[in-house]
Amino acid sequence: MEKERVIIIGSGPAGLTAAIYTARAQLNPLVIAGTQIGGQIAITSEVENYPGFWSPERTPTGPELVEIMQKQAEHFGARLEYDEVVAVDFTKGSPFYIKTYGKEYMADAVIVTAGASPRRLGVPGEEEFIGRGVSYCGTCDGFFFRGKDVIVVGGGDSALEEGLFLTKFADSVQVVHRRDEFRAGPALQKRAAANEKMSFVWNTVVEEIEGNGSVQAVKARNVKTGDVQTLAVDGVFIFIGHYPNSKFLEGQLAMDEHGYVITDELMRTSVPGVYAAGEIQDAIYRQIGTSVGQGVAAGMQTERWLSERE
Repeated sequence: MEKERVIIIGSGPAGLTAAIYTARAQLNPLVIAGTQIGGQIAITSEVENYPGFWSPERTPTGPELVEIMQKQAEHFGARLEYDEVVAVDFTKGSPFYIKTYGKEYMADAVIVTAGASPRRLGVPGEEEFIGRGVSYCGTCDGFFFRGKDVIVVGGGDSALEEGLFLTKFADSVQVVHRRDEFRAGPALQKRAAANEKMSFVWNTVVEEIEGNGSVQAVKARNVKTGDVQTLAVDGVFIFIGHYPNSKFLEGQLAMDEHGYVITDELMRTSVPGVYAAGEIQDAIYRQIGTSVGQGVAAGMQTERWLSERE
């Protein structure tokens, strides 16, 4: 059993930022990074909307930004462990029990930044073309599809909101939905219907994503007739929902009906000494910038909580 002052669960922008702040506060944090450092940013091809890391000559990639954040955190004394948390016990208060595949820990304070994952279609070609035409964030990647033809898969608010955003760049945006009506709100539906760049493919599911180096087409099947058509596209934006990576927290922290950890404005969870930041508790924005800000708050509040206990 290893004893730590602060353990940070997750290594996306929120986790690495919390690591920087707690490390600079001389708390020597341990970051349990998971199997891949960086979270969703690690599969983002280019990052243009994070302030301070852009130039006219070159846009940083997601992995490059993660590497900079990691080096900065380690420079100040944070340590990274490539392992995955499988169980926790927060019911007895501090120190808190954390179990990974390889070790067991006790920690005086915990910051949960385990993130969320976009729901996948689970079709051939999807994994292959992530970052090369397949995206789960129009706000992040829309700019790279200027003058292109794209499809949006989904029928809720996110699908139409992101689809409308994509019309600022793409020549055409086809919304592919498995039903014959959207779940999105009436106001969004009205805006989408009025946008001349948007069109709709009803009662249809994507069955395969095709390409050569990058996305070139999708095979789509009509669920009523069974007819299969090939749609020539340059990008596939998938908005069928996100799920927080919170299963290991069930019964330990208060969560909403979707599994997102509930926090207050100070990033405090329902358990004193346990904080949460980033997409594990943010179902709305899901941006690098907002996750970084939440990581700052969680790191600062953790230091203050520990100081008060001393």
